Amino acid sequence: MSGVTGMWDGLMDFSFRKYATPKMLKVLYAIHLLGGLIAAVAYVVLAFQRAPVQGLLALLGALAGYALWILYCRVALEVLAAVFRIAEAAAPTQQQEYSESRYAETVGSR
Repeated sequence: MSGVTGMWDGLMDFSFRKYATPKMLKVLYAIHLLGGLIAAVAYVVLAFQRAPVQGLLALLGALAGYALWILYCRVALEVLAAVFRIAEAAAPTQQQEYSESRYAETVGSR
């Protein structure tokens, strides 16, 4: 339950100091997989309504297409997660900002 609370906290952070997207990756992945599944089932059902042979071919195509959809969604969201991890690692921490400002004060007073 704390993941959901953290996600809502990230969405309601109007100062944009925290990233909301990394907390939402699981939800985004589930939504995309569910959407792909609904599309594949609808495609197969419509094909079976036309002809049984066309339905069987659509079933095979939908299975292959859904497997590729899962792969695509996973890779895309992993790339997105990697971008956010890089951004978090590259962002200076408060300790680094404090030490840099102290260094700038020291250098500026000379």
